[in-house]
Amino acid sequence: MDWTASLQGLIGGVLIGLSATWLMATLGRIAGISGIIGNLVTARPRGDSAWRLTFLLGLVSGPILLMLVGGGLGNVVGHPGEVVGEPAGGVVLMLFAGLLVGLGTGLGSGCTSGHGVCGLSRLSVRSMVATVTFLVTAIITVFAVRHLIGGGA
Repeated sequence: MDWTASLQGLIGGVLIGLSATWLMATLGRIAGISGIIGNLVTARPRGDSAWRLTFLLGLVSGPILLMLVGGGLGNVVGHPGEVVGEPAGGVVLMLFAGLLVGLGTGLGSGCTSGHGVCGLSRLSVRSMVATVTFLVTAIITVFAVRHLIGGGA
């Protein structure tokens, strides 16, 4: 067993939990990334964009800082020196999948960070149903792509 990867996952999970707790404790907000981005883009409510932008900059700057200090990005890349590898299904499929995820977060009133991290920790039944739906959909999608359509990997 690779204890380094497990330790990194544990530390990452603790940091995600702490950031979600901090946001709820200080601003009374849910750390749901789709909602943070969506309301930043639509600028609702007015004057509420500073914390949203700061939170998103933190999400992006963390991996960049880790790369700058030589920490790497784990198993995201295929070769040393690469920042992000080539999408497994190609760029068009990746863009289509991103569009579907965006539509899904709108229909589900949130994403895995809002429902899975914040909602489950508050024992929200709605979030439990949403998270189970996300997971079942992901399992079916991976099975279909790998075994029925023949996507390999």
